[in-house]
Amino acid sequence: MDKILVIKLSAFGDFIQALGPMKAIKNHHPNTSITLLTTKPFKGLAEKSGYFDDIILDERPKWYQFGKLRALKKIFNAGKFGRVYDLQNNDRTGLYFKLFTPKPEWIGAAKGASHRNTSPERTAGLAFNGHVQTLKLAGVTPVTVDTMDWIEGNSADFGAKEPYALIVSGCAPQHPYKRWPAEHYAELCHYLIEQGVQPVLIGTEQERDVTQQIAQACPDALDLTGKTSLFDIVVLAKSAELAVGNDTGPMHMIGPTGCKTLVLFSGNSNPIHHAPLGVDVRTMQKEPIADITPEEVIQKLNS
Repeated sequence: MDKILVIKLSAFGDFIQALGPMKAIKNHHPNTSITLLTTKPFKGLAEKSGYFDDIILDERPKWYQFGKLRALKKIFNAGKFGRVYDLQNNDRTGLYFKLFTPKPEWIGAAKGASHRNTSPERTAGLAFNGHVQTLKLAGVTPVTVDTMDWIEGNSADFGAKEPYALIVSGCAPQHPYKRWPAEHYAELCHYLIEQGVQPVLIGTEQERDVTQQIAQACPDALDLTGKTSLFDIVVLAKSAELAVGNDTGPMHMIGPTGCKTLVLFSGNSNPIHHAPLGVDVRTMQKEPIADITPEEVIQKLNS
């Protein structure tokens, strides 16, 4: 077969859920050159995975930016891609399908695709499950959750003392309604310490306001705010006793490692569609999220 193109542009959680399907595609085509079309935030992850021979960064041009669309069309057709796996499946990739001449085999939801999945079940649950269903149409099986074993490191390098629990108390600043209150996290941290488990606070500098509140209320917690990359989070998760956090990107890195993971949801997103992958992922949801009590979280962790 000619070269293969895989398309996955965003968003963060969906990209992580697509890693298992990407691995399955690589395993199904072991001797074929595979290129990924993605956006800049995911280049590092894609390179680290080892699933791709080349990566093209998509600037996601608007429909009226004809020059950029012509340049993208030239890239597509010069690539001589015999098959495209569309793991994005939206209007944009439907447009991209039209830019190919001649049309390659196309596995996805685009109109005219050779292996088209229009089943309502594709979007009924997690993105991962929809990918499994779509790839099966092209004979790509099995598709399993990527536990990211290709990310290596030593949790001891961060000063964490086992047993420890990861606390992910922040989220994107534009979504404050997704944050479980800092005082609730502090109460949970005190409980963990009583059980002999060290709380480890992780987050970005933008989330220091909430992690600092927790650290001040619970000085025995290890504060790693601003000190961990996405890869570091996976390393820490592999040795963690458990993890509790909001509906935010790092939880999607933690769940697939097998760590006992509890994700707290507000009413603004649906765990059926947005929960992380993993063999021991649990969710709780209330609107507002502050109505989830620390006692309920502790009970859920012990169930």
